[in-house]
Parts: sequence; structure tokens; C-alpha cells
Amino acid sequence: MTLKEFKNSIEKKNSLSFAKENGTLIPPYFHITEMGLKTKSFIDCGGVVREDSKVSFQIWTSDDFDHRLSAFKLLGIIQKGEQVINESLDNLEIEIEYQNSTIGLYNLEMSGNNYILTNTKTDCLAKEECGIEVIEEEINECCSGTSCC
Repeated sequence: MTLKEFKNSIEKKNSLSFAKENGTLIPPYFHITEMGLKTKSFIDCGGVVREDSKVSFQIWTSDDFDHRLSAFKLLGIIQKGEQVINESLDNLEIEIEYQNSTIGLYNLEMSGNNYILTNTKTDCLAKEECGIEVIEEEINECCSGTSCC
């Protein structure tokens, strides 16, 4: 989900609800403790220099069980962040930091009324250089609907 998609969806909400991909709800008394621009410059195992930028939010919970972050307040946090960062962030993907046994990094999707923290995965960006066979999925046009021919 991009920041623009996130902002558009928040504008239509009265309350905010986050859950992990496995269905575990983030307690409703969560805080957004950080919003930022995270830029990573790196070289992949094939020798290609790359750069990746994401809008990062940190979700944190404490023992203030009555705390509730409103959609309006979250939009205010985002607007302040955009002013301070002073770059166009709308088309960047969102990355969520949330505490597990260590800080987990998640993508963000929408499902029903919940924002879903989806698991991120590592991948080799230079499979051909590393000798890893790249398998293209074969698409069979007659396979559609509920059965294959």
C-alpha cells in the first residue's frame, strides 16, 4: 500500500484497526511513535547498486489501555511528517515496524475494515548471476474458472 492509498483510506474511517497476517489483532491502544522516510542504498550479490525508499511507521503498545489513536489524529501525524521530510512521499510503499520477539518489518494491506501487517520476505535480486534457476510460471489459457482442460 502506498502512502497516498493509506491516506485516502484513513479519510473514510472513524476508527483504526490493525492486525497481523495471522489474524492477531494489534491492541486498539497502539501508538504510532514514528513516521519517516527510510532510504536504503545497497549493492546486490550480482554487483548492481540499488536504492529503495519506503515510508516507515512504527506501531507500539504500552499499558495505557484507554489510549485510542483517531483517524483524524493519524492524518495530522502524516501531514506533519510530510512537512518535515519535505519530499513527495505519496507513491512510496509503506513499511510498518512492530515489536515481536524482535522488531518485525511488515508491508501494509487492507482487508475489510482492518489494516493488515503482511509478512515481508527476502529474495535474491540477482538470481541469474548467482546461478539460481529462474522459473517462469507457465500460463495455460484454457485453464480458467473452476477447472482446467
